[in-house]
Amino acid sequence: MGTIEDIYGDLDAEITEEEFREAVATKVEQMDGLADEETAAMLVAHELTDEEINGIADIDAGMEEVKFLGKVMSVGEVRTFERDDGEGQVLNVEVADETGRVRVALWDEQAAAGAAELDPGDVLRIKGRPKEGYNGLEVSASRVEGDQDADIEVDVAEEGTIAALSLGQSDVNVRGKVLGTEPVRTFDRDDGSEGRVSNLVLGDETGRVRVTLWDERADRATELAEGVSVEVVDGYVRERDGALELHVGSRGKVEELDEEVTYVPETTDIEALELGDTVDIAGVIRSADPKRTFDRDDGSEGQVRNVRVQDRTGDIRVAMWGEKADADVGPGDEVLFADVEIKDGWQEDIEASAGWRSTVSVLDPGSASASRGGSADAADDGASAAGTTGLDAFASGGSGDGTAATTAEAEGETGTGGEADVTPDAEAEDGPVEFTGTVVQTGEPVMLDDGSETVTVLTDEDVRLGQEITVRGRLVDGRLEADEVF
Repeated sequence: MGTIEDIYGDLDAEITEEEFREAVATKVEQMDGLADEETAAMLVAHELTDEEINGIADIDAGMEEVKFLGKVMSVGEVRTFERDDGEGQVLNVEVADETGRVRVALWDEQAAAGAAELDPGDVLRIKGRPKEGYNGLEVSASRVEGDQDADIEVDVAEEGTIAALSLGQSDVNVRGKVLGTEPVRTFDRDDGSEGRVSNLVLGDETGRVRVTLWDERADRATELAEGVSVEVVDGYVRERDGALELHVGSRGKVEELDEEVTYVPETTDIEALELGDTVDIAGVIRSADPKRTFDRDDGSEGQVRNVRVQDRTGDIRVAMWGEKADADVGPGDEVLFADVEIKDGWQEDIEASAGWRSTVSVLDPGSASASRGGSADAADDGASAAGTTGLDAFASGGSGDGTAATTAEAEGETGTGGEADVTPDAEAEDGPVEFTGTVVQTGEPVMLDDGSETVTVLTDEDVRLGQEITVRGRLVDGRLEADEVF
């Protein structure tokens, strides 16, 4: 057996002997007489071995050529451009396997064929050269073939959804509901010019994504109200701190939609939270402290506001830092706190920290109790997840307007210290109501908590946080109008 046959026989690569011999001859010609057939065969075998990878995650821009299998996740649109020798075409196809994702560029005839024939879910056998493109790593394909027998266990998300976003994508159109916005910030670029940036967070039925708007697009975040539905047009996907972000530059835009995009938060029960988690929690705000300012070690001023949030499984303090401290939320609001970190809190308890990456969103009534992954089916407490809103979902009785009140049970028991049955929905029931609790919110209104329920009190008395007081008065529309405070 000849030398070439020996080297080919030891080769573990998807190439015929005829193709191998052609590659050897080409290599000899390229070396211009500096290598004989044996040396050229060894070089070709080495290159072929290098190009075999275990998965997409192994692809590196420094490789000469790679061969791999990938499932089509999305197919872009054919774009035309001018070459020196005429017009060219390119089609970007997003492919994935169990290890990762990468964009594959198909050129000219392959681009036209791909646009006509490829669909998400198709499995392709791809050969091409990796390189760093404008939007990150990509593979410029030299050969693409379908493989109907191969199976890649990767779910294909519906195109145009947040779940379908992947690193390196460009020309992305995504619809979502605005969950939160941030003001415009300025920064200095290396060339001395001033840049502008802002952020908003979008959610749809498949997930949530942070959107970064640059320069002339930055003002758009301040123009959009929380809860409106929008479409991001011509965005591109980047990564920050291990999470995907959707960016909008000069080519992109954010347009408000007439139709509504549905977003259902997927939350973690408060009783299941553990130190070190980064999670989404949703519930009703029981109490809210005033905003506090403080000095950082670098001399700058910071701000924080603490609120206590309760779901059907428990309650937790949430610290809202920086701009989050200005969120317009208060007792009775159903709120989603997304991407909060669970940290050590006061008196050896845990607390949730809402920092720069977190989102604070007021939910539609009933959303917190019906959130995915939460306790929507826990209706044993007499409240329906779909029909109960505000503090009614957690207190023994409620007013229907987002506040809890002292109530008498159907059996005729009176509320705490009460002297008569109380009906929360009544328009000023006869007889006084008495409630003793700790002040968890001052101002207008005052909020009292006795450990099991929270009461809204209307009073002009000067009280302080943490003070235990007793209030006697009349219950009107679920609020206790105080005649006496002692």
